[in-house]
Amino acid sequence: MAGELSHLDERGAARMVDVSAKDETAREATAEALVRMQPATLRLILDGAVPKGDVIAAARLAGIMAAKQTPSLIPLCHPLPITGASLEVAPADERTLRITATVRTTARTGVEMEALTAAAVAALTVYDMCKAAEKGITIEEVRLLEKHGGKSGSWTAERPQSPSR
Repeated sequence: MAGELSHLDERGAARMVDVSAKDETAREATAEALVRMQPATLRLILDGAVPKGDVIAAARLAGIMAAKQTPSLIPLCHPLPITGASLEVAPADERTLRITATVRTTARTGVEMEALTAAAVAALTVYDMCKAAEKGITIEEVRLLEKHGGKSGSWTAERPQSPSR
């Protein structure tokens, strides 16, 4: 483990970390989620033929909205002034939709949780909009890809070889 768990006080009780002594710096985080489905379901999405509407546009909007709501969903997250949030939703292969969320701020703490929340909620939106076509859609590998800024600097995850099974 890189350090002590900072969300626990000396008695082991949960607490919100006090970041008031930290400097405000530019921070950015990127996370991804993979949504796996049958090729026919992915084709419906790409062709704009899902009865509920434009799946990719809805997923993008849901992810951006989720990034802004992260402290309402994750109990110990600080409310942050999100200065930018973007989502890319694109096929990774014939069965997989890759969602990549990037969130930016200038603050005293990072936006990793906001990026992860954005990717996860965008993936859930894809499921919700496509569940009538396929119940077996899976959401996999929700993970942080990289973060920049703050005292700990930059970090980048190792990339897997291929998104396919």
